[in-house]
Amino acid sequence: MEYLKNDADDQGELMTLNMGPSHPATHGVLRLKLVIDGEVIVSCDPVVGYLHRGMEKMAENCHYNQYVAYTDRFDYLAPMSNNIAYACAVEKLLGWQLPERGQAIRVLCCELSRISSYFLGVGVYAMDAGAMTAFLYSYEEKERVHNLYELICGARFTSSYTRIGGMTRDLPAGIEKPILEFCDSAEKTVEELRKLLLHNKIFIDRLVGVGVITREMALQNAMTGPNLRSSGVARDLRKTNPYLGYENYDFDVPVAQEGDCYARFQLRLEEILQSVRIIRQVIAKMPKGPIWVQLDKGILPRKEDALQGIEELIRQFMVSTECVNAPAGQVYFAAENPKGELGFFLDSQGGGIANRLKMRSPSFGTLSILPELLPGHLVSDVGAILGSLDFVQGECDR
Repeated sequence: MEYLKNDADDQGELMTLNMGPSHPATHGVLRLKLVIDGEVIVSCDPVVGYLHRGMEKMAENCHYNQYVAYTDRFDYLAPMSNNIAYACAVEKLLGWQLPERGQAIRVLCCELSRISSYFLGVGVYAMDAGAMTAFLYSYEEKERVHNLYELICGARFTSSYTRIGGMTRDLPAGIEKPILEFCDSAEKTVEELRKLLLHNKIFIDRLVGVGVITREMALQNAMTGPNLRSSGVARDLRKTNPYLGYENYDFDVPVAQEGDCYARFQLRLEEILQSVRIIRQVIAKMPKGPIWVQLDKGILPRKEDALQGIEELIRQFMVSTECVNAPAGQVYFAAENPKGELGFFLDSQGGGIANRLKMRSPSFGTLSILPELLPGHLVSDVGAILGSLDFVQGECDR
């Protein structure tokens, strides 16, 4: 701690307080350098980089399919969403278009990831505000999503289910029933959380009017996702820049005007219900047919074909070691992830490895607002504000 002379009051002192990185409210990898006057925050300097792993540089040293596994570790609360956004960027570079069933499976995986991330976000947030029961309810739903992951691809967390041009395998037979059962359970849990928290006096007092982000502040700081929509901006890439056939699904974009912690919490609960609505439509409309881009080159053959034919075996070897022969060029693709707009910029000079990869992480833009947002609040408000922003350091630091 450091003590600074308070020029405005010769009798008082300002104190510099380090909140984090070893602090549960800062996820253990974010440091907030706070200057406080008593209990009031005067200034805030967020210090990031404690989880920096050089993930963008790694893209220059492995082929496109190999890099899919690294994207799991960005927003590690929604790994499938990261996989799919990255694969869509590479496919945009290649000029590939997935068949309808492949797109529908990706939409299903994205919305399951969104629900899992939101349930964990609102549950941990409730626990930060002192509501332990709500966390247990929401965490149980998150585990149900991971059970579905395991049925779909065999992995619960870092799934790496996506491949350039498709998915590792088709959906297992009979998966529709457990998915629809989960949808019913998720809707009931959202209603339980609303009953538990949205009329709880302590919860309301800690959130209403705290951490207000105006529309102008949100836009100036390049915020996206639920944090932007909670400040009155109806921007959702699934609606404004549809991809993977999102234009074929009927869903709403929840928007709040208050911009405070309470509005951000409410909006995420509503978005869970909209994701459930999309999943029900995906299951009802699931087309038949292939899940892979219908090309001979750059796509893995079926395993049984590779075990029986020499041409398929050679193709298996070439795709596994060299991936695709991408053209030279530059592309940018952005997807609506649970935390906001996740974008990938690819610079290719040809071949199967990117020359450069840059990532637009929504959490980095979210944290950039803290120097403007936190001053004037109490130290005890920091945990509530950080939880309402629902950031994740894996994609912020990269």
